Amino acid sequence: MKYTSIGSSGLQVSKVTLGCMSYGDPDVGSHGWTLPEEESRAFIRQALELGITSFDTANSYSLGRSEEIVGKAIRDFCRREEVVLATKVYFPMRPGPNGGGLSRGHILEQVDASLRRLGTDYIDLYQIHRWDDTVPLEETLETLNDLVRAGKVRYLGASSMWAWQFAKAQFTAKMHGWAPFISMQAQYNLLTREDEREMYPFCLDQGVGALPWSPLARGKLTRPWDEKSARFDSDPLAPSLYHQNEAGDRKIVETVFAIAEERGVAPAQVALAWVMHQPVVASPIVGATKLKHLDDAVAAVDLELSDDELRSLTEHYGPHAMEGFA
Repeated sequence: MKYTSIGSSGLQVSKVTLGCMSYGDPDVGSHGWTLPEEESRAFIRQALELGITSFDTANSYSLGRSEEIVGKAIRDFCRREEVVLATKVYFPMRPGPNGGGLSRGHILEQVDASLRRLGTDYIDLYQIHRWDDTVPLEETLETLNDLVRAGKVRYLGASSMWAWQFAKAQFTAKMHGWAPFISMQAQYNLLTREDEREMYPFCLDQGVGALPWSPLARGKLTRPWDEKSARFDSDPLAPSLYHQNEAGDRKIVETVFAIAEERGVAPAQVALAWVMHQPVVASPIVGATKLKHLDDAVAAVDLELSDDELRSLTEHYGPHAMEGFA
């Protein structure tokens, strides 16, 4: 495993982050593929054994059950200071007013709940899961800054928004002397590259590191184009993804497979190696529901793609509308 800083911050993470949305309670929420605790623990243990030290979850994953499982496994398998725990806030955690969003009340309520579930007294990276235009931006940013100053949170991150919104947030925080965001977690893979237009140039200029979600395009880059998967077919977000440039996307997947066959590696390694090659990327967030997924992700860290391979992987890409949050 290799390690790197997130952007220009001092927070060191492994080059692969284990995404923990798949670990929780399959009967809670809309993620029927979620693995229960007894199965989930094997993935967290193997990730640690492979040198992965970064774990990403959210309060909304299985309504907190993911945080509980991750926190307990970390306590059982390693020392807290050896890992980076990232979680998020925004989506509703209870019905009624103030049950979700980025108000001061909801953030303060949820950070304490996340700390209890994770079984820790600090969160390494606390991320706003989405933009909330129903709350004054200054209210959200000042509250997040208070969490940093109180020691409950060490760094701040953001996820899936328009570049102008992120720029507004960053410069508002800096204008007030509040803690800025050090990371942007957005969808980024060979089939979805729209953030290369505005978001990622801004991140590079401002020293913000990218933590891409769905770096394998919900598995579309790891199997033949027409092959189905239980997770993709049951994912409520899937119907809105990867339908805009089907002819080009199919060719991209075929290119991934051709390079993988020539190199004698899994397609996932090729697709992840491409993401890791991008200068804005600190650590892609990789979900794993089979142990071999972790092996492929770690192997991708050392896979060097040639200039010709990099060009061939991108030559069929066509513009898309933003997907996954817009």
